[in-house]
Amino acid sequence: GTNVKIGNTSTYVSDGGAATQNTVQGLAKGWLKFDQDNTTIDDSHNVSSVTDSATGQFNQNHSNNMANANYSTNVTSGYYRVYGTNREDGAGTGTPDITSVAYFDVRYLSSGTTFSGIDMTSNTTVIHGDLA
Repeated sequence: GTNVKIGNTSTYVSDGGAATQNTVQGLAKGWLKFDQDNTTIDDSHNVSSVTDSATGQFNQNHSNNMANANYSTNVTSGYYRVYGTNREDGAGTGTPDITSVAYFDVRYLSSGTTFSGIDMTSNTTVIHGDLA
């Protein structure tokens, strides 16, 4: 029944005691479970909304912005041979991601070496990096 506040400089010590890590740096800054087929957020943390932008593409809008565009993202989907990537930007221009939104692609191997977008009922994302 006690609230614990952890400062940005708090560290933890490894099991063997030889290494320390910054506690706040290691925490996920956002995650999402998204049903793109029905356009519903099943559950999330630090996600204000999701935009279904095209088949297999969705934008995850952050409740609290990231400090810069150099954060790490991961997306997985519940389907055989599906892969997810974080697009560089929503327009495909090569401009780095902005701090308020992450853009995701979910694709499957449709034939030979051709990948096609697919809307999945189970997409999960996680974001690591610095909050603004």
